[in-house]
Amino acid sequence: MRAWIQLGILALLGGAAYAWHDQADAWGVPRPLALMGLEKAAPAAARATPAGGQVPVVVAPVRTGQIVEKVESVGTVRAREAVTITTKIAGMVTSIGFTEGQRVREGDVLMELDAAALRAEADQARALLDNARSMLSRARALPAGQAVSQARVDELETLSRGAEGRLRQTQARIEELRLTAPFSGRVGLRQVSPGALIQPGTPVTTLDDISRVRVEFAVPEVNLASMRVGASVYARSAAYGHRRFDGRVAIIDTRIDPGTRTIRLISEFDNTDEALRPGLFLTVELTLQTRDEAMIVPEEALDQVGERAFVYAVRDGRARRLEVKLGLRLPGEVEIREGLLPQDVVVVRGLQRLRPDAPVRVTDTMTRPTS
Repeated sequence: MRAWIQLGILALLGGAAYAWHDQADAWGVPRPLALMGLEKAAPAAARATPAGGQVPVVVAPVRTGQIVEKVESVGTVRAREAVTITTKIAGMVTSIGFTEGQRVREGDVLMELDAAALRAEADQARALLDNARSMLSRARALPAGQAVSQARVDELETLSRGAEGRLRQTQARIEELRLTAPFSGRVGLRQVSPGALIQPGTPVTTLDDISRVRVEFAVPEVNLASMRVGASVYARSAAYGHRRFDGRVAIIDTRIDPGTRTIRLISEFDNTDEALRPGLFLTVELTLQTRDEAMIVPEEALDQVGERAFVYAVRDGRARRLEVKLGLRLPGEVEIREGLLPQDVVVVRGLQRLRPDAPVRVTDTMTRPTS
């Protein structure tokens, strides 16, 4: 019997403690955990029960504005076209047709090798061709009674074509002794000097077309759905301080790197002043999405419960607890993707005293986000 009495007393004490803890704010007394030092006691002003049962709150209207979702990476400048000028055949350098750093046009002669021997061969081949053509012309012009056999005419035609082929072959070899620019661009440092005997494959100089450059960079695969060709890319370099270079995504790789879980992109930048040089390190900022009518609320309006987020919207004089889907975070603010209406007003101060559907009294309205 005594055990039942003890259990009843414990139950009464537990109920009283629960009521004390639950109604402490309404009674205007500290919570029991606060008295034991396990909970910070709320100030008297916060514990006071507002008149009429309404909770005083500070609110802020939902702000609509533009949200630009970006991702940062690093990249290196590459020339749109780049090549190392080399020779195909051996020879002695007779002239250099460029100065280091000069801008050249497609087809400009960059270097010439000694072609005296090949020009002599060309003269010999031209003489043989002229002789073969003359013999063929005489054979065809003979009168009917003095005409040569058709076999002889065919033989002369073959000799003429052979001589013509040898001449073209020699002229092609002469052309190989003249190095020309394959495209318009700017030449680099000179690697040879006049009078040098060079071998096939010897580097002469470099040629880069940097009127328009490419920048290759990688971004995480989680952003794959937001990537698109033509998206805006902004780049900065420590060499140019705060100057910003504007470009566009030109190519998105078809594969994801399984080691880094990133995908490579190539962007193109206009470079008419040639400020961007091949090999320059850049900080790249890729624009993934732009939302012009995004809903934005102060960050302090959020009521986080684990991975879920809630806000209290004041509707019809009551605090409606709404689950929301968050978007991009800004300094002191957060984007709301789902769960609110553009005309809503949310509670930013007084959340601790609120219960779902509790009547509220607006004491102030914030017009600017707080930090």
